[in-house]
Amino acid sequence: MNLEVVKDTQLSSLIFVGRGKVRDIYQVQDKLLIVSTDRLSAFDVILPDPIPYKGRVLNSLSIFWMDKTAEMVPNHFITADVSEYPEEARKYLALLEGRSMLVRKAEIFPIECVARGYIIGSGWKDYQASGQICGIPLPTGLKQAEKLPEPIFTPSTKAEIGAHDENISFDKVKDLVGLETAYWLRDKTIELYLYGSRWAEDRGIIIADTKFEFGLVDGTRTLVDEALTPDSSRFWPIDQYRTGISPPSLDKQFVRDYLEMIDWDKKPPAPSLSADIIAKTKEKYLSIYRLLTGKDL
Repeated sequence: MNLEVVKDTQLSSLIFVGRGKVRDIYQVQDKLLIVSTDRLSAFDVILPDPIPYKGRVLNSLSIFWMDKTAEMVPNHFITADVSEYPEEARKYLALLEGRSMLVRKAEIFPIECVARGYIIGSGWKDYQASGQICGIPLPTGLKQAEKLPEPIFTPSTKAEIGAHDENISFDKVKDLVGLETAYWLRDKTIELYLYGSRWAEDRGIIIADTKFEFGLVDGTRTLVDEALTPDSSRFWPIDQYRTGISPPSLDKQFVRDYLEMIDWDKKPPAPSLSADIIAKTKEKYLSIYRLLTGKDL
């Protein structure tokens, strides 16, 4: 039986490695066990209320995309079948089923690899201020949510919990990881984004932007963490899209928009969400999973 809501995990017989905004990570022999909880973060702050089924959507959608893009770029995924996990992890079947994956260990590159196909969010704010995003000049006169002439690579730093990611230039990426890896990160980010965008558009969804993380697994550059989920991407229904506004979303932008409307300074502690906002967010996550995969969880 799957647990509907998991906010935190305490797998006491496993070696605890770390806790991110959403994922709890454990070491299992020479591998890692990643558990996607139902925590929700906004503006780099973890909210007090979990979203039912959210972790299962993130886990299942990441596996879906990693399977589809495995020939395009290696990824760290091994299995999500709990019966195939090492014995010490199998006893947590009820908690792990549907929201966990066993992965290879990776040395993570210190960069959030962001692809933007449309001008929205922090990119829109940067453009309004400078006519650029991450030092990339853009055409004048673009409107909010307008499609860019071609997708652009706009990397950022990887902030700790409670801190904010900061956009960086491609030259800074070169400084951080070296010339060859910087170009590989840029090219693979755009390639993955274009693949996902074509798939989504055929199913009535625009992927406005998305972010990936990569690392080294046994010396090989590898996709890690998550892929094209409603936590890492902006999804817009094509039939509700128009320029000049922030289109309705099927991702956590819905919660960001709600939080922008209330009196919160975007610093911990975050305010509680109403039952209505929680229910609507849950349905958005389940809906994008159905639309992209053609399946129900």
